[in-house]
Amino acid sequence: MTVTTSATTATTINGSGSGRAAATPQRGPVPVLWLALLATPIAAGANAPVLILPDMAGSLGVTTAGAAWLLTGFGWAIAVGTPLLAGLLRRRGLAAVLRLATVLVLAGTLLVAASPWLPLTLLGRCAQAAGGAGLVAAAISLAGTARRMGVISAGFGMLGAAGPLLGRALADGASWRIALAVQAVSLLAVPAVIRRAGAGTPPAPGRFDGRGAALLTALATALVLLPTAPLAALAGALVAAVLLTGHVRRRPDGFVPAALLRRPGFVVSSLLALALSASYFTLLFSVPRLLADRAGWDTASAGTGQLVALLAGSALSWLLAAASTRMSRTVVRTVLVGTGALAALAGLLATSGPLLLAATAAGVFTAGAANAILSTHAVADAPDEAQRPSAIGLFTLCYQLGGAFGPAVAALLVLG
Repeated sequence: MTVTTSATTATTINGSGSGRAAATPQRGPVPVLWLALLATPIAAGANAPVLILPDMAGSLGVTTAGAAWLLTGFGWAIAVGTPLLAGLLRRRGLAAVLRLATVLVLAGTLLVAASPWLPLTLLGRCAQAAGGAGLVAAAISLAGTARRMGVISAGFGMLGAAGPLLGRALADGASWRIALAVQAVSLLAVPAVIRRAGAGTPPAPGRFDGRGAALLTALATALVLLPTAPLAALAGALVAAVLLTGHVRRRPDGFVPAALLRRPGFVVSSLLALALSASYFTLLFSVPRLLADRAGWDTASAGTGQLVALLAGSALSWLLAAASTRMSRTVVRTVLVGTGALAALAGLLATSGPLLLAATAAGVFTAGAANAILSTHAVADAPDEAQRPSAIGLFTLCYQLGGAFGPAVAALLVLG
């Protein structure tokens, strides 16, 4: 089952006031390279700070652990922004989401470029992330197949792989602020996607479930804070979960559709994506320091080695995504879980540089493949087409929660 990307029949009103059906011209799917350009630069922007955290901390007058909040905040904003923008996609359509996302990315980039203070810079990073989340949600909604999603996920991995060295090069040649602006390249694809996608899937009827959106945001926020403030975050998460559960029962067709949560396939795909994503992002931000501490590698060697490992893992994730149509869900999940467990174990215990890089490659392989394959499983498990934007939003929320957990765990255990 794929996401519909062609325009649909619309009803217009003629001059006499009677309704007549007018067929909107059908459009083909948006070329996947435009979707990759729309979605994947956020990966470079997210990973650009990996090797320049000390530079950012010194410029802003904070500790390295304090500057790591820019990473956690970015992950949080993607996590909560994705279901919110996917909800807007469901209610208002593709063009509205792309326009709002463009405004957020531009405003956030300007703030990051000019702000001398950590709180204001954090606000800019969150705006960049929320806008990027809208672009990602739009791209996923237009992808439709595991093979096309594989191209996008491989692009995430490759640009994410280049992000640390790109950030280092831009920081050395110009400023770390320029390194955090690379995400804005994605805006080049917006006009082409709007032109080629047309109206997209018609907006769903009904009013927006603001309470459900607020409760889901509160739950995601509390979960993101678990690594840094476990007791308070756990209490907040429990309260938000209880309130959200009650709200879903009262409004089963709201922001978090009850029918979607009753689908075991959707739930398993989403939770597995969360676990593999958290493992990968923890490795991503920990391995450069571990290479220095355990193997004695310098920054340049660590960055180059990590780049090669991430590129290799990303390419392998695309190959698995392309082959997944000939594999059962059980086989795919077994490969992902087994490889992900080995990656986490190697990151925990390995003392040699090559083994640590192998853990990084395995981590990006499992996370990228999970994003490509399990997202299509999650969308296919939606009870009807109207629920697909919600499925995309909630699945991506789980995946991006891993992106928020990872830097926080790395800062807690390794970056210190």
